[in-house]
This record gives sequence, structure tokens and C-alpha cells, in this order.
Amino acid sequence: MQKVIFRKIGVKSYKPGRSVLLNKKKVIKLSANESALGFSPRVKKKLSKIGLLSKYPDSQSKSLRREISKKFNCNFDQIICGSGSDEIIQMICQLFLTKSDEVIVPKFSFLMYRIYSGIVGAKIIYSKENNFKVSVNDILKKVTQKTKIVFLANPNNPTATYLSALELKDLRKKLRSNILLVVDDAYEEYMLNKDYESGLKLFKNKNNVFVLRTFSKIYGLASLRVGWGYGSKEIVKALMKIKPPFNVTKIGELSALESLKDKKFISKSIKHNKKWAEILKSKFEKFNINTNEVSANFLLLNFDRCKISAQKFKKKLERKGIIVRSLEIYGIKNRLRVTIGNSKENNFLIKNLKSMF
Repeated sequence: MQKVIFRKIGVKSYKPGRSVLLNKKKVIKLSANESALGFSPRVKKKLSKIGLLSKYPDSQSKSLRREISKKFNCNFDQIICGSGSDEIIQMICQLFLTKSDEVIVPKFSFLMYRIYSGIVGAKIIYSKENNFKVSVNDILKKVTQKTKIVFLANPNNPTATYLSALELKDLRKKLRSNILLVVDDAYEEYMLNKDYESGLKLFKNKNNVFVLRTFSKIYGLASLRVGWGYGSKEIVKALMKIKPPFNVTKIGELSALESLKDKKFISKSIKHNKKWAEILKSKFEKFNINTNEVSANFLLLNFDRCKISAQKFKKKLERKGIIVRSLEIYGIKNRLRVTIGNSKENNFLIKNLKSMF
């Protein structure tokens, strides 16, 4: 009997952070950069009234796109919604890349950029970072005639560093005009830094920039998988042709709609994040665990000056029922990523810090 032959794909699959611990009924998960406060009360109210689940959702998510267009003052025809921003990354790679193309990604960056690029056969080129910050100069050094896309998240995951508005504009200016710059704004809402501007705000009218957004972070809808992208009409029209027909569920679309309308909840989430990020940063540094400046909803913990290693610290936390993210999958040694949790979770973490040493 002959075997069915399939293509061998030489990429490492994405490995999410742990969400369960054996022998632990109560677990505090601070490993996936999820929303500290969950989702808007408006979403819960809306979900209790949802009907017609036997019917397919709107294949083009028109209601959600109209609300996005209204909230962010951008063109309806330049918006596409997806099953998380991950799916949109995948579609961009399918639309733009062939085996003869090259893609540039920062060495320490969201893994799905390299995974989806690799699946379609493109060559992935890694740019170096300066103290875990994306280097514009090194990206430009890596450009060749085969470069088709540059992917970057700003602020960056998992390093929590960011490029200023001037640095980001400088990158777009110096890149060849036919290279697509994909800017992932996943953590934009948390950014209060004065020199920062979102990719959407900076490049709304650029045809060679594509911006990604998600409802998984500050909006607290991670399990519903809703994201969106913004690019030229031509790119979005082409993406619409290749996207799955019902990729955003009815529940996902309605929940995202309600989330966008709840300004009070988003403001509360931003304030909570800033307050607790500063508190946790201060607490960690008392034990010689250095962190980045506060930017997104997580901290990069550096154990180089600490008397115990990152992995030993992680294991001790797990014995207390606290999960944080190891960064060895990214090739980053002696570092951990910790998400800013809710008040109860953060206090529990702080309470157990002393017992780690």
C-alpha cells in the first residue's frame, strides 16, 4: 500500500506557556500576557442575550469593522478581521511570500512571524537587538534584493522594549518602498510613554505598511480569537479573497463590538497596569532582579545580578502555584517574562517573593 505524501515543513511549532501545574488546584497564570481585569461587563451582559447560534456569522465582520473604523478614525475598506491577529499574519505570508523571498524579523520577537513565513518556504533573516531592543540599523543591514517583508511588534514581545515614533518612521523611510513593513500594535493601549506612537497612527495612510491589532490583550477576549489588520485597500481586498469564509465567530464579533464601546473599562485597565507594573518592578529590583522600563502589560526579568537563576526561581514559583514564562524557547538565557495580573494575583506573587531566597 502506497503512503500519502505530504510536504515536510522545517519549522519549530509554537509552544505556549504552561497553564496547569500537576498537584495544584489553585494556579495563578502570569505567563501569557492576558488581560489583568478580564473583559468588559458589557460583554458579559451581551453574551447572556446572544441567540441564533445555529446561523453562520457575517463572513466579512461588517459590524465590527464599522465600529473599528469609527473608533480609530480609519477607512472601513482597509480593515480586515481575523481569528486573532495570528491568522492575519498567516494570510499576509500566504499572499506575499514565495520560496525565493526573504523576511526580516528581530531575533527576539513573536514566534508566529517566523513560523508562518517558514511554512510558505520563505527564508527568515534575524536582525540583532541592542540590549533586547529592536535595532533599526541592523534591520537595514540585513535587507537584500530578496527582502519582501519586515515584521516587528512595537512594543516587542517578549522583551517589552519599543521603538520611538521617530525610530519607527526612520525605519520606514530607509526601507526600500516595495518592502512591506508589518507593525504589530498588540500592546498599544498600555503604552503611556511620551515618545511612542502606534503603527496605526503613524502609518494610516501608507500603502506599504500593514498594522496588526488584537482583542486578546487589554480587551480580555483571548479565548474568543478576534484580531484585525489595517492596510491599503488593494492588500485588504486581496486578503479578503483568501481568508476563511467565517473566521470570526458571532460571539467573538459581538464581544469585540461591546469591548470597543466600553471606554471606562479600558481606562481602568490601563491605570491598573501602570500602577501594578511599577509596584512589581520595584519589588523585583529589591532582590536584584532587574526589569525593563514599564511599557506593555508584562515585565522582562533579568537574573544576571540575582543570587539564584531564572529557572530555579521559576520552579520555586511553580511550587507556590504561580506560572511565569521561560524565555529559553526564544533563545534568551536567565530571563523570565511575568504578566501583570489582577490585584489578588499580584499581591500573592509579592507575598511569596521573600520565600524564593
